[in-house]
Amino acid sequence: MDFIKQLPKSNSLLVLCSESDLEGFKKETNEFDKAIITTLKNLSSIQNDSANVVVSNLPEKEFNKETLKKLLNILKPGGELFLSQQTNVERIKFELITNGFMNVEVTEGNIRAVKPTFQVGSSASLVLPKRAPGVWKIDDSLDEDIETIDPDDLLDEDDLKKPDPTSLRVCGTTGKRKACKDCSCGLAEELKAEVKTGKIIDTVDNPKSSCGSCYLGDAFRCASCPYLGMPAFKPGEKIQLMGNQLQADL
Repeated sequence: MDFIKQLPKSNSLLVLCSESDLEGFKKETNEFDKAIITTLKNLSSIQNDSANVVVSNLPEKEFNKETLKKLLNILKPGGELFLSQQTNVERIKFELITNGFMNVEVTEGNIRAVKPTFQVGSSASLVLPKRAPGVWKIDDSLDEDIETIDPDDLLDEDDLKKPDPTSLRVCGTTGKRKACKDCSCGLAEELKAEVKTGKIIDTVDNPKSSCGSCYLGDAFRCASCPYLGMPAFKPGEKIQLMGNQLQADL
């Protein structure tokens, strides 16, 4: 591996090789201040954070997940890993990235990767600038030439009419605008008067149909049915009828 000669001799160097290459690498690294030559079998005995540079000529099949994690731990923060004679470079590049290495570079079968300068699992607080709460103003986005609708123009005369106070009175017993059986507050007489004057009466509280078929339509209604002439509706649906429709024909 020619790039070993280009490394600063003050680096703490670890060479990972096969047993047949041990003697050759010992001669090639004798000028380094600190160099360790080892095999894959003895890699577990190497201390963590002990090398600035790790080089290896082992094939990529030897670098499994556990081996790459150990090499990452052996390197000091910012340390470099050099792998030579790699054939399946895409596979080993993927393995290096997914096991914590960064800045992975591939050149003619040689791979260089760097250990991050931060410690694995470390955390740091982020100080984000405070932002003023955004206030959306519709006036800022309107063009002076754009015509807007006056909300008062959306109301007609019926919308502005106040409800008749008498129509708001309810029975103190039932809590509804429906007289109880022994009504003595005058609500029963008031309701009868509304029927004669033709005011609209809410039928939601009317007695239930005896036949239970009034909602189906005129074909199912009797001659005195208050819903006669009205379209069919869903059971329980609120129907509005005129007062004279609540009076029987017979």
